[in-house]
Amino acid sequence: MPEGDTVWQAARRLHDALAGRVLVRSDLRVPRFATSDLTGRSVLDVTARGKHLLTRIEGGLTLHSHLRMDGSWRIFAPGQRWNGGPAHQIRAVLANAERTAVGYRLPVLELIRTEDEEDRAVGHLGPDLLGPDWDADIALANLGKDPERELGEALLDQRNLAGIGNVFKSELCFLLNVTPWLPVGELPADRMASLPELARKLLEFNRDRPIRNTTGRRGQDLYVYGRARRPCLRCGTPIRVAEQGDGSRERPTYWCPVCQPGPAPDPAPRGRRSPAR
Repeated sequence: MPEGDTVWQAARRLHDALAGRVLVRSDLRVPRFATSDLTGRSVLDVTARGKHLLTRIEGGLTLHSHLRMDGSWRIFAPGQRWNGGPAHQIRAVLANAERTAVGYRLPVLELIRTEDEEDRAVGHLGPDLLGPDWDADIALANLGKDPERELGEALLDQRNLAGIGNVFKSELCFLLNVTPWLPVGELPADRMASLPELARKLLEFNRDRPIRNTTGRRGQDLYVYGRARRPCLRCGTPIRVAEQGDGSRERPTYWCPVCQPGPAPDPAPRGRRSPAR
C-alpha cells in the first residue's frame, strides 16, 4: 500500500497538473457519481491527508480518493497514450487543455461537499506526518491510549498518526531497537518520546525521493523491510519475516532478532507462520 510519502508525491503531481486550470473533461466511472459532470470548473488544489487524496474543485466540491494497495493516478500530455492499465480499470478522468489525470483501480472514489463532508472522509485521522496539522504531542498521546497493543499495529492505525504503512512500520521498529510485537506500554520512555518526530523525519526525508531510503546509504536503502534471510546491516544476523495483524489484515513484518529484542513469532518452517507470543 502506498504510504504517506508516496501519496504526498501523488498529490504534488496532481496539483501541478490540475490546479488553477479549468476542466474540459470529467469522467467518474463509479455508479454513484457516473452522471456527475465537473467540466467548466477549475481545480483549486490537490492535497494529501495521510494516505487520502483530496482534489478540491470550484463550487465547493472535493473529489476524495484513496489508493490502497493497487490504485494510482497517472498524468498524461495531450495525445500521449494512457498506460496505467486496461481501460476497464479506469475509475476517473480529469482533463484540462494541457494535462489529463487518469485514476486506475481506485477502491475509494467519491465526490463530496468540501465544507460539509471532508471531515467525514478524513476527520478520523490522527495528525498527518507530512501535513500542516502535525502535532507530535497529540500523536504521542494517541499511541499511548492502548498500552497493551502491539507497537506495529498501533503505528499502522491511521487514527493515531496518519501516513505510516508497512514499510515505515518495520523500519521505525528497527530504529527504535524493539520488535513490532512489543506492547506500546513496554517501549522505554525515551524511545516512546522520540517516536513521533523520528517517524516524521523518515517521511520528510523520503517525500521527494523516487526510491525510499531509511538508512542514508546508497544501495542499501532499507534496514529490514523486504530483506528476509539477508544479513542485518548492523550485526549480520539474518533478517526474519512473519505476518502481523488481526487475521483479516495480516501484513509481512520484518525484524532483526538480535538488534530488536522483545516478543516475536516463534521460528516456523518456511511457508508456515507461527502466532506471535
